[in-house]
Amino acid sequence: MDLAEEINTLLKGRQLTLATAESCTGGGIAAYITSIPGSSECFKGGVVAYSNEIKTSVLHVSPETLRKYGAVSRETVAEMVKGVQDLMQTDCAIATSGIAGPGGGTSAKPVGTVWIAVAYKNEISYLKQDGDEGRAKNTQKAIRNALSLLREQLE
Repeated sequence: MDLAEEINTLLKGRQLTLATAESCTGGGIAAYITSIPGSSECFKGGVVAYSNEIKTSVLHVSPETLRKYGAVSRETVAEMVKGVQDLMQTDCAIATSGIAGPGGGTSAKPVGTVWIAVAYKNEISYLKQDGDEGRAKNTQKAIRNALSLLREQLE
């Protein structure tokens, strides 16, 4: 069974709902989940928050968090995941923020760095992805890692 099918089956079986807040994955998680027929039973929606302006105005990420930790941080994805979970009124949520590349990296946060947060009710799990494999692979890896983290939370 495909990972998206597994997620949909787990969510439907438990009558849970899901929302996404995506930066570096650009809506890829939402697209992958909704590629499965019947996903509308559990997927409520997503926000592609590519800019910090959207992170603050729509997802209620604190400007102070962005100043202090940057957009690519555990602290930012924590606020993003809570923000989208509240906005969409869901049981579960996924948030991603990272540096897909090829540019934009620094020595502290090199290209390929992605922070992922998964909320299941009031619990949040985190994953930091490292290693640059090129923009497309970095993004696909983040999508797979985010969905795998959600699957772990649900199982």
